[in-house]
Amino acid sequence: MSMTAIWIIVAVVIIVVAAGWYAFQQRRSKALRARFGPEYDYAVREYGGRSTAENALAARQRRIEKFHIRSLSSEDSRRFSERWHEVQTHFVDDPDASIVDADSLVCDLMKARGYPMSEFESRAEDLSVDHPHVVRNYRAAHAIALRREKGEVDTEDLRQALIYYRDLFDDLLETRATIGSRETHRV
Repeated sequence: MSMTAIWIIVAVVIIVVAAGWYAFQQRRSKALRARFGPEYDYAVREYGGRSTAENALAARQRRIEKFHIRSLSSEDSRRFSERWHEVQTHFVDDPDASIVDADSLVCDLMKARGYPMSEFESRAEDLSVDHPHVVRNYRAAHAIALRREKGEVDTEDLRQALIYYRDLFDDLLETRATIGSRETHRV
C-alpha cells in the first residue's frame, strides 16, 4: 500500500470518527434540551456554555436516578391538598406567614416524595430533572421569599410567590400535566 493510500484511509477514519462524535453530541444536546426544557437554557447561562451545562444536566439525571422518588398515596395527596388549601386561605389574613408556610409545605411534599433536602439550589437542581417547567417558578418564589425577609416586597409580590409555589406544589402532587409555565393562575 502506498503512503498516499494510508493517508487517505487515516483521513477517512478521522472524518468518520469526527462525524460520529458530532452526531452523538447533537443527539445528546437535543435529548437534554427536550428533557429539561427552559432549565436547559438556564443552565447554559449559569454555567457559561453549552458543553459545561450539558455535563451538569447529565450529572443531575444520574444523581436523581439514585433516589427513590415516589408518588404519594391517595391519603397523603389528600392531606397535602388540605394543607395547601389552609395556606392559600391564610394568605388573605397574613400574606407574609402564608409564604413561609407555602415554602415549608413544598419542602415537606418534596421530602414525602423522596427528594433529598439540602440547600436551596441543590433542591432546585434535583427538581429540574422531573419538573423542569416549574423549577423556574420555584426559584422565583424563593427569590421573593428572600426579599420578603428584607422587607422588600409588597402584597402583589407575595401573591405572585404563592402562585409560583402553587405551580410547583401541583406538579409535585401530580394533580395535572406539566405544560409550560402556569403564570396565569390566580390566588
